[in-house]
Amino acid sequence: MPQGPGYATDLADRYDDWFAPPAATTDATVALLARLAGSAPDGPLLELGIGTGRVALPLAARGHDVHGIDASTTMVERLRAKPGGEKLTVSIGDFAEVDHEGEFAVAYVAGGTFFELRTQQAQLRCFAQAARRLLPGGLFVLDAHLPEALAAHAGAGAQTVETANGDPVLRVRRLRPAGQRYTSDYLVFADGLFRHVRVDFRYASPGELDLMAAAAGLRLRERFGGWSGTPFSDTSGYHVSVYELPA
Repeated sequence: MPQGPGYATDLADRYDDWFAPPAATTDATVALLARLAGSAPDGPLLELGIGTGRVALPLAARGHDVHGIDASTTMVERLRAKPGGEKLTVSIGDFAEVDHEGEFAVAYVAGGTFFELRTQQAQLRCFAQAARRLLPGGLFVLDAHLPEALAAHAGAGAQTVETANGDPVLRVRRLRPAGQRYTSDYLVFADGLFRHVRVDFRYASPGELDLMAAAAGLRLRERFGGWSGTPFSDTSGYHVSVYELPA
């Protein structure tokens, strides 16, 4: 997680219950990253915003050497408490700086977390710093909603979110296009109480992301319509973009 979001500190003990995506999404994310790692140079993987280890721990269980960065010590404590969590090398800090020693075959950020970097400058910085940490031929991978899809669903009212433990969660998204921003407000009912959580994002189009990558010396290798690896097309509302550092 980047610096700032309250849920990363206040709700770390419930994050996996309320905010982790369905297991099938995690499985697809891990499978695609493992496949991409197989096509990259031999080397470790680095997750930006490693959180509680939703993606990193299954990748490590497949035999990958996974490192991570996160700003929240409480999230990392949750990761450490899970089987295998104590073996991962994790730095505490702002992932926009990619301040973690080593060179990596794949650096990745999943779950839309890249866009919790709230300015274009921070996002550009993240691209540049990630490129500095990649081995020649290494990959930087991120996922995102398309702005058109965000706009189509903005103002649609509250939507039910599937949660791991079955607690009812409603989400409302509000778009602020003048600043390329949107907020996700979550209302969670658990233990007889309602909890409100707000997360702010700064979205970007695929074209803007490609320009950020080019400024960092990266080039687009491929773009998928999601973590399942489906083709990216005019009907896609989501994408996974894979950038490569030329060898």
